[in-house]
Amino acid sequence: MTLAVAPGDRVQSAHADAEWWRGAVIYQIYPRSFQDTDGDGIGDLAGIIRRLDHVAELGVDAIWLSPFFTSPMKDFGYDVSDYRGVDPIFGTLADFDALVAKAHGLGLKVIIDQVLSHTSDQHPWFTQSRADRTNARADWYVWTDPNPDGTAPNNWLAVFGGPAWEWDSRRGQYYLHNFLTAQPDLNLHNRVVQDALLGEVRFWLDRGVDGFRLDACNFYFHDTLLRNNPPFAGESEVPRANPYGFQEHLYDRNRPETLDFLKRMRALVELYPGAMTVGEIGESGERALALMAAYTSGGDKLHMCYSFDFLAEPFSADHFRSIVARFEAAAADSWPCWAFSNHDVKRHVSRWHGERRDPVRLAKLMAALILSLRGSVSLYEGEELGLPEAEPAFADLVDPYGIRFWPDFKGRDGCRTPMVWEAAAPHGGFTTGKPWLPVSADHLPLAVDRQIDAPGSVLQHYRRLLRFRRCHPALVKGGIAFLKSPGEVIAFRRDFGGEALLCVFNLGPEPATLELPDGLVAEPIGDLGFAGTIRNATVRLDGLDAVFARL
Repeated sequence: MTLAVAPGDRVQSAHADAEWWRGAVIYQIYPRSFQDTDGDGIGDLAGIIRRLDHVAELGVDAIWLSPFFTSPMKDFGYDVSDYRGVDPIFGTLADFDALVAKAHGLGLKVIIDQVLSHTSDQHPWFTQSRADRTNARADWYVWTDPNPDGTAPNNWLAVFGGPAWEWDSRRGQYYLHNFLTAQPDLNLHNRVVQDALLGEVRFWLDRGVDGFRLDACNFYFHDTLLRNNPPFAGESEVPRANPYGFQEHLYDRNRPETLDFLKRMRALVELYPGAMTVGEIGESGERALALMAAYTSGGDKLHMCYSFDFLAEPFSADHFRSIVARFEAAAADSWPCWAFSNHDVKRHVSRWHGERRDPVRLAKLMAALILSLRGSVSLYEGEELGLPEAEPAFADLVDPYGIRFWPDFKGRDGCRTPMVWEAAAPHGGFTTGKPWLPVSADHLPLAVDRQIDAPGSVLQHYRRLLRFRRCHPALVKGGIAFLKSPGEVIAFRRDFGGEALLCVFNLGPEPATLELPDGLVAEPIGDLGFAGTIRNATVRLDGLDAVFARL
């Protein structure tokens, strides 16, 4: 079988480019669901090592590992009880070191999640902090006295439902938790806390990681005056069943102090040449774009960010065009990272397929679009197979978010079910035991072994697209300029180092045409399986179709 990209070529290009992250394609691995090797039904680091060849042959530049740290798993690793430990269900530090060595040998960079806004309530820091009001870590978390009537100090709500304050009888105070009650928020207004967190980051840099995905980085700071949030007048992306979307979150996140901490983070990372940071911003719309610009501008904070703008329901040419155009206008010196799916949202093939969109054509078209935008790209495991959202029964749910708001919101389990490697094997080849979430029967026909050598498969399409992207520097690091286009057509040019490419996409179900501006000559390139054509300055596209051309 021919590799989509030769590993040696990837190693050479990565070593030659300290800014490897600029235009990189990052493959997100959710360790619980990637590959189990010990039969306990939960994926592990040894399983990731076993399947890394698949990732390398896909043609990506890096892997992002969702949390594998020691944790009681109330939020499946996003509640960390030891930042420097590997949870036994995933393996050992030696397994992690072996994973890094294997990845680097394949030319893949390694990015790990860092959950710095909060810890588990079983972290030793919190155990000490809650013991009394005078211990050395008493103010490492956000504690406050109750109102005179015993109620919480303000109206802040938790993302996963209910108040953001939990009463602790030992201290006789409330503590802040923006997520589960088992995830108390750290007090980053305390510089000693910042120092401790940066020490945890340094530990992993010293172990050879190449970068960090910073979870919920706009939640790092809170308003010290604890002012009430006002009502939100717009259309929230939060599920309607959750009252969290009723507030405009001015005071419990998005605070200006975040910028100074990000500068401290950048100063540390700069001590390790080639290391990088990418921040998750839990926002969408104008505020998300403003935060992306603020967090990445100036070259002294994060290297790049991604928001929830493309992780939501809207699907139209105008939506995609406007998000990118507004970012370009707001952050000319910044670099974005775009994603259509991840472990927190409904898979995009299901989110956007609609009544008239064939899921296979949609998967191929959206892969072409995201891999053509200016910026870096994050692909989520199974995206390269065109996996739809799984539909686990309520009895199978494990996500506390979904359990709380079922059936109006089904939570995140549907996008976290195990990868399918072998269609005929038990549980799709993921495990020999009982998987922690059921393998979807709808996923089995889409398994890797069914697609890898199948002409026209979604997997083959991703491999072809990634090779095409790597062969064209304009797609990796070029600028972007939109052309005027009708209806559901998106058209833009990418320019870099003397190369100019035209990229045109029809998001609509019906055929469409685009007349190129006078004097613009375009020659179609790339055998990518699309039907789009260009003749006499007229671009013709079928529904859910694309065309690439050299200018």
